[in-house]
Amino acid sequence: MTTAIVGAGTIIFQDEGIGVYASKYIGDNYTFDSDVTLVDGGVLGFQLMTYYQDYDRVLILDTITMEDEVASIYNLPAKELLGLGSYKQTAHEVEIVEMLEICSLLENMADVNIIGIVPEDIKSVNVGLSQSMKKIFPSFVQTALDELQKSGINYTKKEKETTLEEIIAAYKDPSSECKEYQSAN
Repeated sequence: MTTAIVGAGTIIFQDEGIGVYASKYIGDNYTFDSDVTLVDGGVLGFQLMTYYQDYDRVLILDTITMEDEVASIYNLPAKELLGLGSYKQTAHEVEIVEMLEICSLLENMADVNIIGIVPEDIKSVNVGLSQSMKKIFPSFVQTALDELQKSGINYTKKEKETTLEEIIAAYKDPSSECKEYQSAN
């Protein structure tokens, strides 16, 4: 079984980058006993279709626009997203749902879940996270890890931890490259 963990969002708009940071954090701090690919998805748009069709399971980490308290975490299967029009608020939210809708009509589609979090600020131009997102970040990551474990994917925490602050600092460094990477098995 192949799994892709896609960190979606735009890191230059404060909390909208939490999915990208979470994907990187998981890749830096955990190893998996299965075939898991971690993807800095940014705003992939139509490229998401590749992951929806080429993998057995796709877990998308992202902000989610919902009428709820800041830092509320959702675990939504794709079938629930297809009927959730209010989810489509930002450009990448529209792209994620539109690709799900297109792929749902095709023969081959991954089992897709969105681990979404209600952001505090997605308008400020700032690479980083608000204090409320930093505080809830461990729970957001754990929700993703729990979903993987429910799918039979076991993980092991590495000895040396890369912190959230180190990850954000790496994205602030213009010489840092953000690209797809595969976890070590």
